[in-house]
Amino acid sequence: MLPNAFIGKKDKPSTAELDAALGPAKSLWDRLVAVLADELEVADQEWKSYSPKAGWSLRLIRRKRVIVYLSPSRSSFIASFALGDKAVQAALGSELPAPVVKIIKEAKRYAEGTGVRFEVKKPGDVDVIKKLAAIKLKN
Repeated sequence: MLPNAFIGKKDKPSTAELDAALGPAKSLWDRLVAVLADELEVADQEWKSYSPKAGWSLRLIRRKRVIVYLSPSRSSFIASFALGDKAVQAALGSELPAPVVKIIKEAKRYAEGTGVRFEVKKPGDVDVIKKLAAIKLKN
């Protein structure tokens, strides 16, 4: 996986710092955040860093439930989910692209769910993340 753009940073990133780190991927970031807020009501946001070694991620939340974590890298970003068993089964039974299904099947299971991570680098990736967010919300 790509390294977080804000490793070692003690304060949450400013808008200018995020813009500079994401570069051309900033338009995908903005589109994903807007689509999740407008279409799935995942509108609450919280920047979080678990340690300076991990960097910062933006948690997108609906009714106190974290739906997806966005971790900025240089010129792209990672979207991460903790999917429960029902969401994993629903995702595997959906019409997601084969590479996405493979990632889900191979993902490690943790106490909080199956941890899946996807690099977002093209417009079609936004659609995949939206579908996974919808699946998580229903399950």
